[in-house]
Amino acid sequence: MWAPAFAGVRGERDLIKSFLSAASAAVLLAQPLAAQTLRPDQAKFRELYQELVETNTTLSAGSCTAAAEKMAARLKAAGYSDQELTLFSVPEHPKEGGLVAVLKGSDAKAKPMLLLAHLDVVEAKPEDWSRDPFKLVEENGFFYARGSADDKSMAAIWTDSLIRYNQEGFRPKRTIKMALTCGEETTYAFNGADWLAKNRPELVAAEFALNEGGGGRLDAQGNRQVLAIQVGEKAAQNYTLETTNPGGHSSQPVPDNAIYELADAIEAIRGYEFPVRFNETTRAFFTGTSAAVGGEMGAAIKALLADPGDKAADAIVSRDKTFHSTLRTTCVATLLKAGHAENALPQRATANVNCRIFPGETVQGTLAQLRTLAGPKVKVSANAPIRPTAISPALDPKILGPIKTVAAKHFPGVPLLPIMSTGATDGIFLEAIGIPVYGVPGIFFESDLNGAHGLNERMRVRSLYEGRDYLYDLVKVYANQG
Repeated sequence: MWAPAFAGVRGERDLIKSFLSAASAAVLLAQPLAAQTLRPDQAKFRELYQELVETNTTLSAGSCTAAAEKMAARLKAAGYSDQELTLFSVPEHPKEGGLVAVLKGSDAKAKPMLLLAHLDVVEAKPEDWSRDPFKLVEENGFFYARGSADDKSMAAIWTDSLIRYNQEGFRPKRTIKMALTCGEETTYAFNGADWLAKNRPELVAAEFALNEGGGGRLDAQGNRQVLAIQVGEKAAQNYTLETTNPGGHSSQPVPDNAIYELADAIEAIRGYEFPVRFNETTRAFFTGTSAAVGGEMGAAIKALLADPGDKAADAIVSRDKTFHSTLRTTCVATLLKAGHAENALPQRATANVNCRIFPGETVQGTLAQLRTLAGPKVKVSANAPIRPTAISPALDPKILGPIKTVAAKHFPGVPLLPIMSTGATDGIFLEAIGIPVYGVPGIFFESDLNGAHGLNERMRVRSLYEGRDYLYDLVKVYANQG
């Protein structure tokens, strides 16, 4: 067992070196987007994309089930049988269903691959938007609508790719599976990826999965700067801090005050920095970044890589909020509620603390640290649902190699780096059952992440079509690995 593992590590190191040499040469190299005329197959894709985007899938008023059914109908019209399409939901959440589709491979020995995307979107108030958030508007080179970027762009591309493969008569060596799920955007909602992993793991069983979380970055003029593949993510977990007190009349204050005790606990959490941690992905990312940025920041990154306990270097690197979060577990207060009357001492005060936990660190370990910081007068508990421990996939050449090769064809000269997401995706649920999940590049985003979760979310038209072509080719390469 040891010899193959060692050989695999050596191959990963060679691959990382190739990433870093490209990054060192031109991490911020701007590559102009070529002009593109809409092809007939792109016109068909646009119809699918529009139908999906204009199907409201917010938790409050929409239906992921309806969106899944529409995608299933398109797949069936393209030749997929009922046996190859599984629509799923639970009685308690009839509008939060999803779809699993299968394109069977020809090689029984080749393990399947899985394409993952979520159908649900963040809430959008039409009165706050410049356009109707649930109508796809093409304007000035962008598609505007809620979900146009996050994550219906990927859900539409995966569905469209399966349709094209079947219509072209493409028969992959390995089986291609697709899971379109609900609940990714809302912590307390029914989560389809979690449900599949726990209740129908055979439906999504795969050697690896491709998901959101990667992509590319554009400058303000729409020029390509860098491609990224997400290899690992943090685990998102909420905790409640609570203090209670008998209270009393506000005219007779006492030191034992629920609000003050909670405030002290929050201040202690605010002042605490979790220790710097590196894994294979973040070490590769920071090594490439240090060579690209140079100067004081580059020197500080190199010092921190050599000694994660270097406080002076940490202070410099952590001036960048993205770097700061990538280096460690972070916890931040996000909600407060206290008191019951203006003229009464508070009987109860609560706060929500949102933590993003570094891969390998646990929910319980983070809870223990928060309890130490909060002190004995504050009750600290982990909120349901409890997220699994984040597991970072390996920098596997079998996965990363095709990504780089296909990128060289579609986006020549654009550097590619592995990243760890400081956010969270549904990939964490699949990783918990042994399926490594990679956030693939291909779709280039604006520097503000296309306004995802905010007002007037948008997707650059050319980025969508070019990302579609890249991902279509990439999946074919994996599917033929055998």
